[in-house]
Amino acid sequence: MKLSIIIVSWNVAEKLKENLKAIYFSDFEKSNFEVFVVDNNSHDNTVDIVKKEFPQVKLIANSENLGFAKANNQAIKQAKGEYILLLNPDTRVKENIFTNLLKWMDENPQARVVGCKLTNETGKVIKHVRRFPKIWDQLAIVLKLPHIFPGILNKYLRSDFNYERPAKVDSIRGGFFLVRNNDQRLELDERYFLWFEEVDFCRRIRNAGEEVWYTPAAECVDYVGQSFKQVSVSKKQKYFRDSQLRYFKKWHPAWQYYLLKIAWVLGMFISFILGKINFKSRTKT
Repeated sequence: MKLSIIIVSWNVAEKLKENLKAIYFSDFEKSNFEVFVVDNNSHDNTVDIVKKEFPQVKLIANSENLGFAKANNQAIKQAKGEYILLLNPDTRVKENIFTNLLKWMDENPQARVVGCKLTNETGKVIKHVRRFPKIWDQLAIVLKLPHIFPGILNKYLRSDFNYERPAKVDSIRGGFFLVRNNDQRLELDERYFLWFEEVDFCRRIRNAGEEVWYTPAAECVDYVGQSFKQVSVSKKQKYFRDSQLRYFKKWHPAWQYYLLKIAWVLGMFISFILGKINFKSRTKT
């Protein structure tokens, strides 16, 4: 088995169908890959649709939302592929993507993890390569400083990164995350419900002396956050805050963790004030 594709889905049945159709219509030899769909208790008939229209899929139907990391791990433990691809349900792969990408991986054994070129529906590149989080850029995010200083996160976001050339990087987007499956532990850290789990994995890879790469050898369309649109702003912020703090508690000095924790209190106050200002400006117009 050359490739195991793992898709964690939550209430995006139509996008998932598009995704699966594109996978099975690809030029990759059908006997050479397997597809897992791990459904996190969707209420849009995702499970029934997959059973009926894609019986070849290895379906795992959870009775509750276990989060991104834990759901992926359920399939990772069963995967038999030489390579494992974590793929978002709201992504559509393009023709030849698997052939091109796995050829690149075979020719670049130094790469343990790789991400490809992601574009939106209009063909615009989605910038997803990041440096590892540092205390100052994360404080800027929490305290909403980009509203005042738009370029403050340019270094962290790698705004000048060339998406037309392959390069060794710190971390890539978890929505298309290809991992070489060797004897080392592959599971994501389940302490992250959502966010930072892929950054954490890339950091572990780097610390083990292995490499994370970006390559434009393959391309897919990313509809970005279709599941997430169904989540309230307050819950999104909670997921991000909890995962960010867990990451810093695990990888950074204690003082940085506590500084971020304090900053979140101030950040919530700033958000409240900005919300009031926006509300007043809307009512005046």
